[in-house]
Amino acid sequence: MAVLIILFGAWLLLRGAGALGVHTLASWHASARCALAVMFVFTGIAHFNRMKHDLARMVPPAFPRPLVLVYITGVLEFAGAIGLLLPQLTRIAAICLAVMLIALFPANMHAALKGIMLRGRPATPLSLRAPMQVLFIGLLLWLTWF
Repeated sequence: MAVLIILFGAWLLLRGAGALGVHTLASWHASARCALAVMFVFTGIAHFNRMKHDLARMVPPAFPRPLVLVYITGVLEFAGAIGLLLPQLTRIAAICLAVMLIALFPANMHAALKGIMLRGRPATPLSLRAPMQVLFIGLLLWLTWF
């Protein structure tokens, strides 16, 4: 749920800045692009702090070297966030991040179904996680249409 708060809080703050005269944030689309970048930086940081071990436990057992995969996906989240901020790369970054979210969904399913703890709390239930993923993917794809 923290991710949703980060996304929508950043989006509203950035859109507010646009309404107050920051030209680059003057549309919902532009502010969404930046808010998604903020969200991916926030989630990417978890791949390199103490939470990385929790994230590694989310990786289904069929995949080798889960901690390496956590590091790789963290780097991809940072790269995607940068890409979202660069207009010439926004479309490809949004598509790549959407594909990544789809590819990583099995880890979210595994965590929810196995009751894996993240920061001492159970992983987000699939009844909430699936709609969140759809929202994130939908917003990313919306960025590709402009």
